[in-house]
Amino acid sequence: MDDIVCISPIDGRELVRRKPATDAAIAAALDAGRKAQAAWAAVPLADRVAAVLKFMEAMLAMNKEIVPELARQMGRPVRYGGEFGGFEERVRYMAGIAEDSLKPLLPSNPKEGFRRFIARDPLGIVLVIAPWNYPYLTAVNTIAPALMAGNAVLLKHASQTILVGDRFQQAMDKAGIPAGLFQNLNLTHEQTSKLLGSGAVDHVNFTGSVSGGKSIEHAAAGTFTTMGLELGGKDPAYVRADAKFDHAVANLVDGAFYNSGQCCCGIERIYVHDSLYDRFVEAFAATTRGYVLGNPMDEATTLGPMAHRRFADVVRTQTAEALAKGAKALIDIKAFAANDDSTAYLAPQVLTGVDHKMSVMMDESFGPVVGIMKVKDDEEAIRLMNDSPYGLTASIWTADVDAAERIGHLVETGTVFMNRCDYLDPALAWTGVKDTGRGAALSPIGFEMLTRPKSFHLRQAI
Repeated sequence: MDDIVCISPIDGRELVRRKPATDAAIAAALDAGRKAQAAWAAVPLADRVAAVLKFMEAMLAMNKEIVPELARQMGRPVRYGGEFGGFEERVRYMAGIAEDSLKPLLPSNPKEGFRRFIARDPLGIVLVIAPWNYPYLTAVNTIAPALMAGNAVLLKHASQTILVGDRFQQAMDKAGIPAGLFQNLNLTHEQTSKLLGSGAVDHVNFTGSVSGGKSIEHAAAGTFTTMGLELGGKDPAYVRADAKFDHAVANLVDGAFYNSGQCCCGIERIYVHDSLYDRFVEAFAATTRGYVLGNPMDEATTLGPMAHRRFADVVRTQTAEALAKGAKALIDIKAFAANDDSTAYLAPQVLTGVDHKMSVMMDESFGPVVGIMKVKDDEEAIRLMNDSPYGLTASIWTADVDAAERIGHLVETGTVFMNRCDYLDPALAWTGVKDTGRGAALSPIGFEMLTRPKSFHLRQAI
């Protein structure tokens, strides 16, 4: 069986190599997890929450080492300080709502002589298959509430960020999480499929590609394993005529190019009202030219390499196709000395003259390229935003809250933003429509995804 290898995008050299878990180790992990979960479910909720908060504190204490470690694995510049601001916000929020979210539900029509309620029981063993782009944030979305709800967790992290799984395990151990309750496993794709097909886990949460999500469903077919899937995206932005111009430009540039565009809810296509279009395009391109592409370990770098050369090649192919079909590139990539087609270093690009016959406007790019189109009104913008197989987030840039809500109801998406983008509010359900996936994370609904209802209908003896 091939080793699991992480190649650093900084220099193309091998960073980490791991042996996959043996069949015996996987079987032992399942057995230990099942036993630990049974005991954990009997622990009072307040104590489970306190233990998860201790885990969070242990993880935060490692931030100084984790930030450069993460840059070496997937290329995010160290100047941005890692992911633990959002990490802490999400864990603390879910801890704060755990009691209300997990308490029994009482019918609205009490009946004398009966005790009736719906309990929220843990599912059992939850398998988290985490991605490399936000390896801490995406994983903790499920791991923290799953443990609070009384489940055991197995983590299978992406090969590109294999060290992140180690960090989760270290923090859990330091926090005194019971042995077997949380286990980090180094698994190949084949081993993961076999595990899902065995029916030995009760729920799987996967963040990744549409093809990956289909593979997860195929592997688990017939087991009735529940699942949460956050898959592809092509998140749009609509800039209305009444938008606060400078605010929209600054935030949309950041939304398109932060983390080299490798954000689940990053901006990949922009529709601008024709009254602002020329001015917007000029300002957007000018701001983009200010990025510094380079080694992510350098504090001056604002745009690091993509996580792997093959990801950069996808964006290069999309851009080349668009240009061949008549699109115009507004950024001179030669001005970015680090840009190199033989590496993962890719300059940001802004395209005009694009349409929905081009891959760059229809297929997920997940990189530093964005297409901008002119629209005449809300109706045209809504039609174009919905002309996509995906639906994770959509952002509307306007001074009119009522208009944003009205448009939002018509856009096929999981989250509607107004005057912001590329953010996850833990008080709201993180979910998607169409090929973006199924299920939801965070908010009280996130706890519902990680528990099962159990009804109690107790009649007093007569």
